[in-house]
Amino acid sequence: TVMPDLHNSLILSAYIFIFLTGFPANLLALRAFVGRVLQPHPAPIHILLLSLTLADLLLLLLLPLKITEAASDFRWYLPELVCALMGFGFYSSIYCSTWLLAGISIERYLGVAFPVQYKLSRRPLYGVIAALIAWIMSFGHCTIVIVVQYMNSTQKDMSLNVTTCYENFTQDQLKLVLPVRLELCLVLFFIPMVVTIFCYSRFVWIMLTQAHVGAQRRRRAVGLAVVTLLNFLVCFGPYNISHLVGFHMKASPKWRAEAVVFSSLNASLDPLLFYFSSSVVRRTFGKGLQALRNQGSFLLGRRGKETEEAASGDRGVSQIEATASSDFTTD
Repeated sequence: TVMPDLHNSLILSAYIFIFLTGFPANLLALRAFVGRVLQPHPAPIHILLLSLTLADLLLLLLLPLKITEAASDFRWYLPELVCALMGFGFYSSIYCSTWLLAGISIERYLGVAFPVQYKLSRRPLYGVIAALIAWIMSFGHCTIVIVVQYMNSTQKDMSLNVTTCYENFTQDQLKLVLPVRLELCLVLFFIPMVVTIFCYSRFVWIMLTQAHVGAQRRRRAVGLAVVTLLNFLVCFGPYNISHLVGFHMKASPKWRAEAVVFSSLNASLDPLLFYFSSSVVRRTFGKGLQALRNQGSFLLGRRGKETEEAASGDRGVSQIEATASSDFTTD
């Protein structure tokens, strides 16, 4: 196995960091959302958030293959089919997230702009339909990855006599890949980003200008909008700009590998979005942190009076939080 150079070692470290932070946080979120969706009459927002968690977990479960690739200095030693399936699932999960984020922003905006009409017309089925559309659009578009597989996607670089996974394309492959990437950028990035920016700008404006909205809910509204905007600009932005640059240059940019790392970072950022979005997640994260604190106290043998008082204080906060609505409304 070839040892990675410094540049690839940084990419490898980033992937490991994303996996170690994103996986446990998304598992906690999954537990919270599954419990909420299984209750009678789940809100569409929880179905969308559950779908986003599943998209993140799909990416994170495939991340060890990206870690293996980076550790091998971007040589591909696994079967070609694994390359195709990894790419298909990895990129589908990224683009599924963009439209799910847009769907969440639409739901938030409708909830505060038209609270009465929204509550009367809110159905779990709408959340299921929106999630299915996001999954079908992303997976349907990313079948290009499978198509290119049949055009020999694991390319051999004759000058180095090594095999790579979606790194070195032939001119015939680029004629198919570059226009599809451009369409991915427009349909699965720019359109949902514009929708999201519009909805959250209106959402935050309404939350900040309504006198009866509490300061805590205002902070959560701003936090939700900021994290989502960071997702689009920092995580998805560089990767999709690489599509535009690649289409113009008629070749994949040399910094594309770094852009893919930023896209993966989305799986570590989304738990923050879940925290701002749902009291169910806030309680679950709080219980998880409390369990870690209790375990740490047990291991250190410091389960004294101070720890018990802190724990009871946390439970009080959790009970207060539990009475708060998980939805942002102005009525």
